[in-house]
Amino acid sequence: MHGEQTQKVIDGIHRYKLVVIVRGMEPALCRPLSEALYSGGIRLMEITFDQTGKIPFPSTAKAIAALTAMWGEKMQIGAGTVLSIEQLYMAKEAGARYIVTPNTNPFIIREARKLDMAVLAGAFTPSEIQTAYEAGADFVKVFPAAALGASYIKAVKAPLGHIPMLAVGGVNEKNIQDFLQAGMDGAGVGGNLVDMKLIMQGDYDKITASARQYTALARAGAALAGAGASL
Repeated sequence: MHGEQTQKVIDGIHRYKLVVIVRGMEPALCRPLSEALYSGGIRLMEITFDQTGKIPFPSTAKAIAALTAMWGEKMQIGAGTVLSIEQLYMAKEAGARYIVTPNTNPFIIREARKLDMAVLAGAFTPSEIQTAYEAGADFVKVFPAAALGASYIKAVKAPLGHIPMLAVGGVNEKNIQDFLQAGMDGAGVGGNLVDMKLIMQGDYDKITASARQYTALARAGAALAGAGASL
């Protein structure tokens, strides 16, 4: 059984298809970026913990807390690159609605589920995908998707079609529809949408325009996938 908050995240991913990954971002820039993304139709945003130490974990947690307070139910804010139980608890305390991991860690997945947080767990191989799902992941994040290609996704989905999956890693405007048509339930988009150069220039209108493009492509890709499945 899912808690109410976890179910809202799951429903949001099924509906909107996109999770935007914000990596290595100074907390002060997250607010205007979130406004630009929201204007472009984005409803799920992931703030990653910086494992290099450049941005301290408490600063990331503070950014998550500020965004959660700002958006409430209008945008689902999550924590990304969660690798430890410490980061999981920090994310929960900050108000993150879900966590995203780059790897398959059954312990972290199970603990997050106990906290009524949705889990998007990273996996690469069929064995990891199944392990993550068995541990309780709500979506398995196939990573790095672009390095594998849509043909890999399609092959994996043949025996594991019952597992909800997201394509993450190198997803862009040219391949997102391929992944959705191959059977992905959605995609995570990072640097190909969150353009640091535009952010530093304060050119948020272009980010909004890119977000609109991605949301339109995701909608169209999901529609094509649905049409193909019904044939």
